[in-house]
Amino acid sequence: MSSQTEDRYTPEQKATLLRVARKSIEHGLQSGRPLPVDVNAFDPPLRVPRASFVTLTQNGQLRGCIGHLQAVQALVRDVAENAFAAAFNDPRFNPLSADELPRTHIEISILSEPRRMKVDSEVDLLRQLRPGVDGLILEDGPYRATFLPTVWEQLPDPGEFVAALKRKAGMPPGHWSDSMRVSRYHTVTFEE
Repeated sequence: MSSQTEDRYTPEQKATLLRVARKSIEHGLQSGRPLPVDVNAFDPPLRVPRASFVTLTQNGQLRGCIGHLQAVQALVRDVAENAFAAAFNDPRFNPLSADELPRTHIEISILSEPRRMKVDSEVDLLRQLRPGVDGLILEDGPYRATFLPTVWEQLPDPGEFVAALKRKAGMPPGHWSDSMRVSRYHTVTFEE
């Protein structure tokens, strides 16, 4: 599955990233560290700095999800480190065990650069949102959270989507302020 953004990755490059993610988890089970990645051994598009998230599920239920909102390193290294972190460092879950790995499904989302939205109210935000397309970042003081575009599958109503994202950020219900910063991004998402 792929969201509504430019997809410049070949099926082989996507398969490579999925293999790297799985190998990084396997390596983590054995060594306690992410897979070391020789960036120069990969196709040029995988060496470009890009932000990614790796989502792990079991039987359709979330088992871990970690990523970056901004590009900090080569995409292939970002995927390896985020796969390891999703398996072993997501604070919502116990570290993944070896017996869980065969039933763990991997999904990778490659993010576009987040773009700040000009919104003056929650009503304005809801009017501008594109369900199924937009990933969303809400920030206000100490509060910050994001939902990938794939979350629209569970929360298709924009009001519910924003309310759940506010809860995730720790914001009180109905919270809105003049200092609220809202950004959106798109993803190329693919899975095993």
